[in-house]
Amino acid sequence: MKAAGAVLWRDADGDVEVAVAHRQRYDDWSLPKGKLDAGETIPACAVREVEEETGFSCVLGRHLRQVSYSVRGVPKTVDYYAAEAVSGSFEPNEEVDELRWLPVEEASALLTYEPDRAVLKEFCRLPADLLLVLLVRHAKAGKRSEWDDDDDLRPLSDAGWRQAAALRSLLPLWSPTRVHTAPRVRCVDTVRGVAEDLAVEIAEEPRLSEEGFWPDPDAGLVRLLEVATDEGRAVVCSQGGVIPSVVQSLAELGGLRLDEIPCKKGSVWVLAFTRPFGTWSTSDSPSRWPTLVSAHYLASALPRP
Repeated sequence: MKAAGAVLWRDADGDVEVAVAHRQRYDDWSLPKGKLDAGETIPACAVREVEEETGFSCVLGRHLRQVSYSVRGVPKTVDYYAAEAVSGSFEPNEEVDELRWLPVEEASALLTYEPDRAVLKEFCRLPADLLLVLLVRHAKAGKRSEWDDDDDLRPLSDAGWRQAAALRSLLPLWSPTRVHTAPRVRCVDTVRGVAEDLAVEIAEEPRLSEEGFWPDPDAGLVRLLEVATDEGRAVVCSQGGVIPSVVQSLAELGGLRLDEIPCKKGSVWVLAFTRPFGTWSTSDSPSRWPTLVSAHYLASALPRP
């Protein structure tokens, strides 16, 4: 059984408060969560369950952790995200009869279950408000061996268009403000729908294409960090020959350990960075750059069967 939830947070005059829900059915205090509906992705489930239980619309942040346990002998996993409340208000409903906004320490003391406290502890490990890059590998394209024209122009396949449509639904859950892409038709078309929905122009990034990246990988890394810093939250679409190197290099610079760096077509790396102190520029020392503090891989934007 798959489920998803969130640590729902808000800024309270410079301090962070989190939401804790009382479920009358179980007489417990917990973080908002619930099981996936048919045809739903885990991130979409987290956003829906937060709104159904708390009345608040939210914007996803970093993935916190996955919790596993059994319900009447049936294995259950719950993926938790950080999620900022952006609008709404609480009204008692069938699942939750009381909602409290509390400082983190008070919320932890009120929670009934240890796994919820462990999720909240992970939330507290890093700042709530992080820079975010949604690093997308372009969707499936026709086979190179079957394409006689310039490879830059190779289009998405039917399966690739389905992946692009799924990304168009998934990526807005993190509320990106801009869309950047390597200058390839298959890359541009993968995220074109996201840009259209945001009503923004797509920014082409030659240094994040395969032939633009490898002559100077450091320049490619700096460009991605510039995007993160300038935009706050952005979509970046690149290629399979670039993404693993970018993620590995950023992880090493940030002291993150990643056992593997998969990169399927149509997949997303949700990369979260701390904000640099003071005014940042490309001439600063590496210690002044945004630092990667979380990297979570979504193998597919398509709902699980």
